[in-house]
Amino acid sequence: MTNMSRRGLLRTGAAASVLAATGLPLRAQGKRGGRLRVGMNGANTSDSWDARTHSDIFMISAAQGAVFDNLTEIAPDGSLRGELAESWEASEDAKTWTFTLRRGVTFHNGKSFGADDVIESLQLHVAEDSKSAAKPIVAAITEMKKLGEHQVQFTLNAGNADFPYLMSDYHLLIYPAGQLDEALSKGIGTGLYRAEAFEPGVRFVGKRVDSHYKDGNFGWFDEIEYIAINDGTARMNALMTGQVDAINRIDFKTEALLKANPNVRILEVTGNQHYTFPMLTDVSPFDQVHVRKALKYGINRQEMVDKILLGHGQVGNDTPIGPANQYYNADMEQLAYDPDKAKFHLKQAGIDRLNIDLSASNAAFNGAIDAAQLYQASAGAGGIEINLVQEPADGYWSNVWLKKPFCAAYWSGRATEDWMFSSAYEAGVPWNDSHWDDARFQELLIAARAELDSDTRRGQYYEMQEILRDRGGVIVPMFANFVGALSTKVGTPETVGNLWQMDNARMAERWWMN
Repeated sequence: MTNMSRRGLLRTGAAASVLAATGLPLRAQGKRGGRLRVGMNGANTSDSWDARTHSDIFMISAAQGAVFDNLTEIAPDGSLRGELAESWEASEDAKTWTFTLRRGVTFHNGKSFGADDVIESLQLHVAEDSKSAAKPIVAAITEMKKLGEHQVQFTLNAGNADFPYLMSDYHLLIYPAGQLDEALSKGIGTGLYRAEAFEPGVRFVGKRVDSHYKDGNFGWFDEIEYIAINDGTARMNALMTGQVDAINRIDFKTEALLKANPNVRILEVTGNQHYTFPMLTDVSPFDQVHVRKALKYGINRQEMVDKILLGHGQVGNDTPIGPANQYYNADMEQLAYDPDKAKFHLKQAGIDRLNIDLSASNAAFNGAIDAAQLYQASAGAGGIEINLVQEPADGYWSNVWLKKPFCAAYWSGRATEDWMFSSAYEAGVPWNDSHWDDARFQELLIAARAELDSDTRRGQYYEMQEILRDRGGVIVPMFANFVGALSTKVGTPETVGNLWQMDNARMAERWWMN
C-alpha cells in the first residue's frame, strides 16, 4: 500500500480505495541520544493532560507531540499518514470509514492498544459536560463499531472526504479504555516519551520509552524538557545563554541578535498561521454588518505586516484559508485600508462615531499590543475610537478569548479548508470565536464537506472565502510565518512541518542532537 493524499482521492474519485498505509519514512535521519530542552510560550497554570482543553503550543507539543498518539498524523510535507491507524478506506459516499489499527502497540502502563481505546477516547469529546473544541468532529459520527480488536468502523451523518485528516486533530488523542481518569491525570499514552514530570504552566519532562513501534524512524532524544517561558525576551536570552536548545516564536525585533550568534540558527516556515481580531457578532454593535465592514476598512494591513511581522508573512483578507491550503483564493480582491469607506459604513449603520474596547495581550501573538495600537491609530481616521485594554498574559485564553466582545487572537490554520471552517466558523461550534452564523456560508460548508469533485469544491470554498471577507466577524490582517530559533547542536529534517509551530509540534519525535 502507498499513501494517497486528499488531492489524490479527489482527483481520482477513488473514494472506496484504501487511502493510506504505515506512513513511516524509508530511512532514519537522526541518531539516538541527548536531551532536548525547549523554551516555549503558550503554557498556563490550568494546563492538564486532558486534550479537550488544549489550545496552545506548549501542551500540543507535550501531549500530541510526545506522550500520546492519534489515529493519523500530518507529515512534514502536508500529506496524511497513519499513526495508530495502519490504513483506512471509505464507502463511495464517504459516509462510512473503516480504520485498521496497528498491532503490538502498548500504553506506557503496559496495556495493549486496540479498538476499545479508540472508541472510548473519541466518546470523551461528546460527553454531556464536554467543552472540547473537537466535539463537532466526533458529533458527526453517528455510530462507532468495533469490527475486531484492531478494526473500527465509523458511520457519519453525512459524507466527509476529509475525515481521516480530522482524526489527526490534536484534541483527539488516544487514551487507555477503562483507565481514562488515570490517563488524564498522569499522562498515560502510547507516544515515544513517557511523562516523568509535569508542573502545569512551568515545565514538562519526558523520557524515551524502551521500545516503540516508531523505533528507527522517530524519537532520537533520550529525554526532553519543555520549559514555560511566556516572555519573548526571556526566551531569546535562554537560548543565547545555552539554558535551552530551542525556542518558539522569536521576537522579530531581536532577530538580528540571534542571527549574529554563530551557535544559533533561525528556523522559518511559511504556513497558514494567521493573527486575528475576532468580534462577537451577537453582541452590539458587532451584530451590524456595516459596523464590521467599517472595522475591516479601518485597519492598515500592510503596515502591520511591515511593522509587526517585519516582512515575515503576508497581508490577510479576513479569511483563515491561507497560501498552504489547496483551495486558497489568491485572486480574491484584497480589502485595503480606506478611512472614507469606514466612515461610509458607519453612516450606513446609523453611527457618527464608533467607540469600542479592544482586549489584547502578547499572549495572543508576539506584537499583539503593538498591533492593537497600530489599529487604534489607523481606525481613528475612519471615525472609530478604539480603547486598548491590555490584558494579563496568564489566563488570556481562558478569561479573554471567547469572552470579551473584541480581542486579539491567533490560529495556526488547518491542513484542509473544511477542518479550518468547521473548527472556527461553523455555527455553534465551541471555538467559533465570533459567534458568526451566516445561512449561505453554512449551506456551502455542508455541501463542500461531502463533495468529491475537486473543481466543484474549489468553487464552493472560493465563495465561502468571499462571504467571510464581506460579512464575517473576524478580521484577519496578516498571515505570519512560523519563526523559531535553535542551537546549531540540534538537527532537523530537510522538510519541516508547517501546520503548527515547531515542526507541527513534533520536534521531540523528528529532531536530534548533532
